Amino acid sequence: MITKVNSITVNGLDSHLVEVEVDINNGLPSFTIVWLPDQWVQESKERLRSAMKSSGNKLPMTRITVNLAPADIRKSGPSFDFPIAVWIMLNEWFIEDTFVSDSIFLWELSLDGRLRKVASVLPATIWAKEKWFKRIFIPKDNSLEASIVPGIDVIAVENLREVIDFLNSEKELLVLPELDFKKLWKDDISNNFDFKYVLWQEHAKRALEISASGWHNIIMDWPPGSGKTMLSKAFSSILPDLTIDESIEVSKIYSISWLLNAQNPIVRKRPFRTIHHTASSVSIVWWGRNAKPGEISLSHKWVLFLDEILEFEKSVLEVLRQPLEDWNITINRANASYSYPAQFIMIWAMNPCPCGYFTDPDRDCICSHKQVENYRSKLSGPLIDRVDIFIEVPKVKTDKFKVGEDYSKSETSSDIKKRVEKARQKQLIRFKWTDLTFNSEMWTNEINKYCQLDKNTEMILKQAVNNMNLSARAYYRIIKLARTIADLDWLKDIESKHILEALSFRKKEEN
Repeated sequence: MITKVNSITVNGLDSHLVEVEVDINNGLPSFTIVWLPDQWVQESKERLRSAMKSSGNKLPMTRITVNLAPADIRKSGPSFDFPIAVWIMLNEWFIEDTFVSDSIFLWELSLDGRLRKVASVLPATIWAKEKWFKRIFIPKDNSLEASIVPGIDVIAVENLREVIDFLNSEKELLVLPELDFKKLWKDDISNNFDFKYVLWQEHAKRALEISASGWHNIIMDWPPGSGKTMLSKAFSSILPDLTIDESIEVSKIYSISWLLNAQNPIVRKRPFRTIHHTASSVSIVWWGRNAKPGEISLSHKWVLFLDEILEFEKSVLEVLRQPLEDWNITINRANASYSYPAQFIMIWAMNPCPCGYFTDPDRDCICSHKQVENYRSKLSGPLIDRVDIFIEVPKVKTDKFKVGEDYSKSETSSDIKKRVEKARQKQLIRFKWTDLTFNSEMWTNEINKYCQLDKNTEMILKQAVNNMNLSARAYYRIIKLARTIADLDWLKDIESKHILEALSFRKKEEN
């Protein structure tokens, strides 16, 4: 006699075991689900009736009580349909309880008995493997996503009848082979944008190279048409490739957000995500009734690009202050608390004024001093303090343009990426025995250990910080930026030239 069937509920990125217990007693026909089910779970009663009928079975016309344990965890989503059906139907036959107790069932049923794709399969499978379950039954449409995880048997099923026949020894279902990571990484993940097509912007390209090497946030400020957006789109082409661990970490976020499919069962590259300036402060942090990850978490290990940043509401920009410092976001809701990682490179592009031509030497600005002041005040001091690199991207003169330009001698993104990866390797060696991965992650202890300055270099830095009226946070950010520049030069010690270059990227009009 089977006493329980195992399933999983995923709240945010946290997975919890749910034990499905069913009590069938004589009495007036009824179907009750207890212990914190949400509306989706309650609706499973009607899906079960139709699905079981389509599979050649019927719900008993008795009193049915379904218990989803433990009681203190909110159960969300339709993935408990199948565990309930398994318990009801398998108790009509003799099935070894040990087989069912070593298995996880995670499916949504359609009315005709087919198994629909569900979200959060990847984090659920990883959790099941870590908890030593031997197998997990999933919908066929989630097969590639789950087969990424080694060390657990993944059984993909198309409909309810198949699994009943399998558990009743009338049909054999195959365990999916593990997905070959090496084959995935050989697939084409090229970027359509390349730095070789960006001419006459060497200072900006240098700043982006430093940003990619140490994971530093950056602001680009100059009039319209100077190439800020093109530079930002080409930026992802020089980022280091995702490691397998990073890929799985990011893929878990995309799994719970319904963004994985058969063509892309795992996230393999670092594109950039962008937000429109009409977005609300809530929408970039989370969405949906169960607080699914917003753009700042979907940009984890990637790039978050905000074009025309001064067109955003100030409240939206202020939401970014905490994740830019802590690289995670915690969302407190009435029914639960959700925590998501948010370690992204922030790239901001902005115009100097509403009309865009305040600093343009070739065009007159039509904005008043007050308009310019109000426009730029959206970037508060604490927010600016969290940015490492500030650059002005000059507009290229049209007389430099040439139809049919020869780009063969231009430095490609691949050339820049090699230097970035070399600097990245130096950081991996440095932080081998720590939880850090990039220079920008260092706190005071790591800065004191890995960023020693000689007396002359330290004097230059302190004098510049005082003259520019910078904060203590900016002081340490300059040191971290200089550490990255020294890594690009493959030098152990930070020299005065590295500090001077880092200072050249600081915003001079800070208060």
